[in-house]
Amino acid sequence: MLEEVKHAIQDDYPDDFSHCYGCGRLNKKGHQFRTGWDGEQTVTAYKPAPEHTAIPGFVYGGLLASLIDCHGTGSASLALHRKNGHDPGDGIEAPRFVTASLEIKFTKPTPQDVTLKAVGTIEEIHPKKFKVTTDVYAADEHCASGTVTAVVMPDSFGKQ
Repeated sequence: MLEEVKHAIQDDYPDDFSHCYGCGRLNKKGHQFRTGWDGEQTVTAYKPAPEHTAIPGFVYGGLLASLIDCHGTGSASLALHRKNGHDPGDGIEAPRFVTASLEIKFTKPTPQDVTLKAVGTIEEIHPKKFKVTTDVYAADEHCASGTVTAVVMPDSFGKQ
């Protein structure tokens, strides 16, 4: 099982947009999800902490929703970055996406003490809009799936 993404797209987000509770590398209290390529699919691995408990032994569903959400926007960023001729870690600032829609389906209870693996498949549906379908596994068990429609972050974001 994948334990860590070495070259995550989140490493290439500008500092002003790296504070997301789910995937912001500068949010020390957040999850700091890291999304990268595995062939033509995207992956994020994450080990839930004890505070992510729903009931003893099982992960809170909101964590899975956050994982699918940030994995989806990170995957869209990876796809557009690659389309523009870049890869994570090449020193080029990555495009940022926001979630337009999020749909989650829980398929079985998710055990607490297992590294989760999100695997994404990307479909471009517009030059600035991507649909990412994600499956979440705990070990080899499918626990949840989701679909994110992600759009390029508008220029007005981050301007107060």
